[in-house]
Amino acid sequence: MIKRHSSIAHAAYHDLLRSLRDEAMMDIRGTPTKITRGDKAYWYDTFRVGTDVRKTYIGEDSPALSSRLSKLTELRAAAKDRQANRTRLIRILRAEGFMSTDAATGSLLSAMAKAGVFRLGGTVVGTHAFRLYEGELGLRYGFDDTAQTGDIDIASFERLSLALEDAVSPPLHDVFRDFSFDPVPSLRPENVWRWKQTRNDLMVEFLTPSFEADEGIRPLAALGVDAQSLHHLNYLIQDPIPAAILYRSGTLVQIPQPERFAIHKLIVADRRRDGPDQIKAIKDRAQAAFLINALTEDRPDELRDAYEVARNMGPRWEQRLDGTLARMPDTARILAEL
Repeated sequence: MIKRHSSIAHAAYHDLLRSLRDEAMMDIRGTPTKITRGDKAYWYDTFRVGTDVRKTYIGEDSPALSSRLSKLTELRAAAKDRQANRTRLIRILRAEGFMSTDAATGSLLSAMAKAGVFRLGGTVVGTHAFRLYEGELGLRYGFDDTAQTGDIDIASFERLSLALEDAVSPPLHDVFRDFSFDPVPSLRPENVWRWKQTRNDLMVEFLTPSFEADEGIRPLAALGVDAQSLHHLNYLIQDPIPAAILYRSGTLVQIPQPERFAIHKLIVADRRRDGPDQIKAIKDRAQAAFLINALTEDRPDELRDAYEVARNMGPRWEQRLDGTLARMPDTARILAEL
């Protein structure tokens, strides 16, 4: 049975998220400028440093972003009130039983957000993303649902990272050094895509979709790191959504759409069904089942669309989905009846 947070808690979370998105506008130093590339438009902050004209990426054009940019003066005037309100909202959420992020993870994600990782396309995936659907969907998780992982997985599109013509600041290598992370050696020392904290088991990994036969290491120019490329990841991180982390007065990140996360877990579980990753496959199936049960009640149309999109990606995608659903008859029935 799906358990829910109260309507007060759900509303408080979305108020917190709205405030964090407003606060993100405070970094704008100059004039917001819209640039069109193909069929999409992007906003940049254009400003002068001496005689140089510089620009930093704000975000992809949307009605919500355009509205915020049009109200910059009002947003700046209300900055102190927003800070106090976020503190109050987080206090409400904790009292309502929302999960907090541990200090090690929260401080690192906050530093990555300040450097621009999520503004420049980075998307939190894996179990840390799963935990954040608590707020988006108003779900009350049990202990078994939220078994913590030591990994923080960040995914981004290689082509988007290159096209943005902007980069994190300070460099992530410096951020990780400040948090006592060392690069994890790989077959090619010049390609670093994983970092491990020296005082515990916390690991950060960068991922990117693979559009080729192999799953090699690819660069993420905007983030200044390399990434392990993986098949099927493009489906997961297309059109991510904002999310709020309950750390201090809140940290703004982005995560996959919950319906895509659930369907992607079905695909990934089939890839892991044999060998040493079978335990991870069990967790994948559990997270998929949990979200699909919830989304059937809340967002059946979005869930059906996400499932159909995945099945229409090709025979190999269908085989992956069917391979996992053969082990999950209840979930298979739910999806068949959407």
